[in-house]
Amino acid sequence: MRATTQRPVWQTQLLLAWQKRGTLAWLLWPLSLVYRTLAGLRRMTYRSGWLTTQALPVPVIVVGNVIAGGAGKTPIVIELARHLQQRGLHVGVISRGYGRTTPGCRAVTVAASAQDVGDEPALIHRRTGAPVFVGERRIEAAHALLLAHPDTQIIVSDDGLQHLALPRDLEVVVFDDRGLGNGFLLPAGPLREPWPRHAGAGLVLHTGQHPQLGGFTLTRRLADHALRADGSTVPLADVAASATLPVLALAAIARPEAFFAMLRAQGVQPTQLLALPDHFDFSSLQPSQYKGYRLICTEKDAVKLWPLCPDALAVPLICDLPDAFWQAFDLRLEHRFEPLSLPHGHTTT
Repeated sequence: MRATTQRPVWQTQLLLAWQKRGTLAWLLWPLSLVYRTLAGLRRMTYRSGWLTTQALPVPVIVVGNVIAGGAGKTPIVIELARHLQQRGLHVGVISRGYGRTTPGCRAVTVAASAQDVGDEPALIHRRTGAPVFVGERRIEAAHALLLAHPDTQIIVSDDGLQHLALPRDLEVVVFDDRGLGNGFLLPAGPLREPWPRHAGAGLVLHTGQHPQLGGFTLTRRLADHALRADGSTVPLADVAASATLPVLALAAIARPEAFFAMLRAQGVQPTQLLALPDHFDFSSLQPSQYKGYRLICTEKDAVKLWPLCPDALAVPLICDLPDAFWQAFDLRLEHRFEPLSLPHGHTTT
């Protein structure tokens, strides 16, 4: 199996340094003190009232992470949106739209390209059908969403823990297998802010590799099927058993190796692996270079890859959240709504 990566060498070295308190981490540690001070001063400006959090007429749930590089927030946003929709609520989603080529605030539509609105917002809209707006300032995206969709009853923000201008009724903090890394703040470590956070910060979700984080354990796994561009499916078992074309697995996510490992766990043994930078726009990808391969990727990548390679297969990621999480989640929202229509412990699939 051949593995290719287009991640810059410095980025790879930094990610390795964030896993332990080695030489590079300690050399960068003085800069993390500067970062801590600046971040603390910024929080103080909001607490003192010098800067204000802008009120919104509907509750806001912020899904984010305190560790840089992504921790699997978008699948959780999708699960929360679908859960609320099944309880009869009109849900809207806001996001910054990382990786998009256009500035300003705009709506995500079926016709919009992922390059214009961002791959994650495009995927959220595709999976949930909810109205999604993107903007550099999420508070502006929220106002635009409410103006366009006045029946919206609740907003879910994809990321935004550190966007203090955005109000929030509940925060859901997501961790992956890295946990807190080496525990240092940027740039000596992966943390965007000190942990633990302030009291009553919200609900914590993690993969169970770091029980000291508390909260609730989620399980991430790939579906047993892949999606074609037309929405039809093909069993992964058929992909694994087929000898027609060699498989090239590619991923432009924060941790491509996690996707590759889950593919192998499903019995798919790629001939070649291609790890690309997170939010890679695929504009430089030459489809003819991979003509002899069956391409398989994540759903997030597929929204940008399918226009170039319509034969590529995308494997959905499934997040299994425990009933105890949904009970705690619904309990936090009950004071803003009439009793929700479905019993506690309901989970979406």
